[in-house]
Amino acid sequence: MALTHSFSKLFKDLGLHPRSVSTAFGCRVNLAICLQGTSGPDPTTVYVDMRALRHDRVRLVEKGSPHSLPLMESGKILPGVRIIIANPETKGPLGDSHLGEIWVHSAHNGSGYYSGYGEEVLQSDHFNSRLSFGDTQTVWARTGYLGFLRRTELTDANGERHDALFVVGALEEAMELRGMRYHPIDIETSVTRAHKSIVECAVFPWTNLLVVVVELEGSEQEALDLVPMVTKAVLEEHYLIVGVVVVTDIGVIPINSRGEKQRMHLRDGFLQDQLDPIYVAYNM
Repeated sequence: MALTHSFSKLFKDLGLHPRSVSTAFGCRVNLAICLQGTSGPDPTTVYVDMRALRHDRVRLVEKGSPHSLPLMESGKILPGVRIIIANPETKGPLGDSHLGEIWVHSAHNGSGYYSGYGEEVLQSDHFNSRLSFGDTQTVWARTGYLGFLRRTELTDANGERHDALFVVGALEEAMELRGMRYHPIDIETSVTRAHKSIVECAVFPWTNLLVVVVELEGSEQEALDLVPMVTKAVLEEHYLIVGVVVVTDIGVIPINSRGEKQRMHLRDGFLQDQLDPIYVAYNM
C-alpha cells in the first residue's frame, strides 16, 4: 500500500493519475491470479490487528486503532481462477478469519519447473496439491504466499460482489519467533524509520534470536547511536527483543535482479564472518 502511494506521489508532477497505478498478484505457479483494472472501482483497503496476524488470525479493526496494519487488496480474481486459503502444514482449508497459504486452481497454472539441464521436473507438492479434507478432488497449485480472502462491496461487470485477495507475505520468508509468525518486511520498515542514517535493513532469525543488519549512511561514530534506537523500535512496535544488531556500510545487504533482499545469503555471510561490519552489538 505504501509503495503504490509513494510511486503515485513521486510521479504526480509528471501528470500520472493515481488510478493509473494498479495492483496485481502472480507468482511462479501462476503469473496471472489477480488484477486491479484502472476502469474499475477503487481497491479495497482493510486494517488488521498485527498482533492477531502473528498468530495466523485475521481480525479487522478501525483505521488508526493501536497495532493496526493497512492492507490493500491485490485486485479482482481473474475469470477462471479459483482461490482457497489452506493451512500450509496440514493442507486443510481455512475460514475467513485465518491467515493461510494461497492455493490457486486454474487452467493456466504452471505444470512444473524446467531445470537448467533440459529436463522438466514436476514438483507435485507445488503444482499438484490436494486438500487433506473437504474438496479432495480438485488439484491446486501452492503459491508459497500467505494471505486471506474477504468479501467486498465491489461489484464486477455482472453486478456481483467478488472476493478480494489480500497478500500478506511470502511463506518461506516468514520467521517463527516465540511461537508467533513475523514477516521481515514489517520489522525492517520499523527499523528503517528509527533513524535517518539507516538506508537499508534486513532481518533474519539465528538460533531463536532476531538478527538486525542495518546499512549506515554517515560517520562510523553514529553506529553506536543506532543500536538503542533499533532495539527500542523493534521492542515497542513488535514486542521482540533484538539478539544482535549489525551495522555495516552501504551495499552489504545482497539484493537480486528483481530487487528482492537475499536474507539467507546475508545470514550465511553473518555466520561465516564475511560482512566486515562497522559495529556489532550482542544482546543475548
